[in-house]
Amino acid sequence: MRRWLGFAAFLISIWAGALAQAQPYAWRDVRVGGGGFIPNVVFSHAERGLAYARTDIGGLYRWDDAAHTWVALQDGMAEGSYYGVESVAPDPHDANVVYAAVGIYRGAPSAILRSRDRGAHWDIVPVSFRMGGNEDGRGLGERLAVDPNNTAILYFASRHDGLQRSADSGAHWARVESFPVHGLGLPQGGRDTHAGLSFVVFDSSSGTVDGSRTIFVGVADPGPQHLFVSHDAGASWSVVPGAPRADLLPVKAELDASGVLYIAYCSSVGPNGVADGALYKLDTRSGRWSDITPPDRQQGGLMGLSLDRQHPNTLVVASMSRWGPGDTIWRSADGGRTWRDIRGDARRDVTATPYLLWGDSEAKFGWWIAGLAIDPFDSNHVAYTTGATIYATQDGVAGASLWRPWVDGIEETAIITLASPGDGPFHLLSGFGDIGGFAHANLSTSPERQFTSPIFNNTNTIDIAGAAANVVVRSGTPHDGGASLAYSLDFGATWFPLNAPPIRWTDNNGQPQERRFDLTGDAAIVTSADGAAFIVMTPVPLVTRDRGAHWAQTRGLPLFSHPIADRVNGALFYAMDFDQRRVLVSVDAGASFTAQQTQGLPSDISSDRPNWREAQWPLIATPGKSGDLWFISRNGLYHSVDAGRSFAKVDGGVGVERLALGAPPPGRDYPALYAIGWQNQTRGVFRSDDAGRTWSRINDDAHEYGRRFRCIAADPRIYGRVYLGTDGRGVVYGEIAP
Repeated sequence: MRRWLGFAAFLISIWAGALAQAQPYAWRDVRVGGGGFIPNVVFSHAERGLAYARTDIGGLYRWDDAAHTWVALQDGMAEGSYYGVESVAPDPHDANVVYAAVGIYRGAPSAILRSRDRGAHWDIVPVSFRMGGNEDGRGLGERLAVDPNNTAILYFASRHDGLQRSADSGAHWARVESFPVHGLGLPQGGRDTHAGLSFVVFDSSSGTVDGSRTIFVGVADPGPQHLFVSHDAGASWSVVPGAPRADLLPVKAELDASGVLYIAYCSSVGPNGVADGALYKLDTRSGRWSDITPPDRQQGGLMGLSLDRQHPNTLVVASMSRWGPGDTIWRSADGGRTWRDIRGDARRDVTATPYLLWGDSEAKFGWWIAGLAIDPFDSNHVAYTTGATIYATQDGVAGASLWRPWVDGIEETAIITLASPGDGPFHLLSGFGDIGGFAHANLSTSPERQFTSPIFNNTNTIDIAGAAANVVVRSGTPHDGGASLAYSLDFGATWFPLNAPPIRWTDNNGQPQERRFDLTGDAAIVTSADGAAFIVMTPVPLVTRDRGAHWAQTRGLPLFSHPIADRVNGALFYAMDFDQRRVLVSVDAGASFTAQQTQGLPSDISSDRPNWREAQWPLIATPGKSGDLWFISRNGLYHSVDAGRSFAKVDGGVGVERLALGAPPPGRDYPALYAIGWQNQTRGVFRSDDAGRTWSRINDDAHEYGRRFRCIAADPRIYGRVYLGTDGRGVVYGEIAP
């Protein structure tokens, strides 16, 4: 009988694993809206209502005018480097055709993407010339251009390898050897980069059967010459004489119907550190240059640039890196002889994305305005990109204008940490890079509750009391010199700052030390299961039981320990001693820890110790199960049911990088496990309904997100729901499809 029961249990586990494998998942965005630097928005000249937005780490988006939303175009790509979009080029005549140059850093793969259905499907053409979609100079361009007189011809102004050309719609590429600047080659050190060539502009009026005869190319690397022209379809090139002083670098250019070329200049390629700049126009028929820089530029450079295709001599230009008075946009209706600063009359309505207020009464006009575009079919429709959003208006910029975020469908953020409470009004608490964090009550709308009081630039850790979900703690990078620690007593709706005192300790060399460690955001924080005690991870952890009024150093821990709380018993904490390969336990709410002999861990776990503040801690306590622990090792996944006295390796065929525990499957009482990890050669998202013995992949080939998975959380109230933080595509969540 016992054998039969064991065999039946085996069959049930096999059936459950097969069922999990067969369950399809539906994936959706957790809405915030925008959130990161969008270097440019590019309107199609072939069809009204069609536009593309390129991001530096989140891929390419297309505006769907009928649905009134942006559509992510690269979610099915597994190569993470392709999410750094260096340039985008819609075909000027065929609205269905679009090209993109992708590659996030010079050391990562790069490609030209080709689509004949507006980015719904792509042909990927790997190329040898490297790109920098998230490097300095990513606002330049557009670098990629389609010849309007022969759309099989494309040019790409590369960073490191000169001017590249394709004569077969991007299928094959070769360097234009006749172009005088062949590139500086790949930089040799650190994070150095080259801007290289900055733009390609065709004179559409110079067309022949071989393509446009007149082509302008800008060079934004330091040197004596920065603008070159060909009058024979790229066969030969010459310097355009009479250009501005050599220390100004051309970053953007547009040519109007009368043959006037407008060029924005910066002293460096930005987006930060631009000290000077100018705006010039060149009459390409006469060769005459004119300095048309707005007279009240004050500081910084000029980058965003767009011509009004409905009204000759009308254009807009944006400042870049003008941090003192703040960035702005100027408009001229007379070819740059006079200008009007539009910022003073501009209003912003950020109701749809309230985080842009940053706790203030009014949203900022913006910064890093690299992208600026007037709709070629509608002069009243104007958009500009910033470090946090795209703003657009339907009022034009001739008078007062109302701007709203134009980001519905764009989720371009890097996520650092996620947590899902077992009770309360919020299903998700999130820690973002650059824009702090949020309490999400409705996953389909931008949250009203941004973490404030204090605001963090980055939220690095969030911890929820296991038996009292109203108590939440977080740590992060301070904003404007504020606190780096905070706690909430209402599930994350409102917050109170925490300040830890300096600690005194003796280092490994026997020397006395004293320092505050809560000033930079490096110190994580956790709370006991009952929410009564908080522990802050200074070199010797500090514990408070009265919300920061008094602090004490924990006893019995090695330096730089990171205790975690039992999720049921408020008196219990655990800490991993990586050097001695053992678990230490506190039974007095973190006041003191006692070492215990631990069996079953791999022989070397010293390399499992995280070495940066954003990494998930590898020791994890199970919700609802006192004394139940998981340990993520490079050697495998380990499970303890006796408070860390012994561990057993659980080999389900997935190499686990990040682990989350959520609501149990129906009819069971042990949480479902979710993991970011590897199965064979595939990095993906996995679920286990049997405590890690078997796993099923729950993301699919249409939801790869560049495999840029960064953190994970599971909903303790909804079986099957998992939250995934990406490095560039924001937060997405998956649920078992109905």
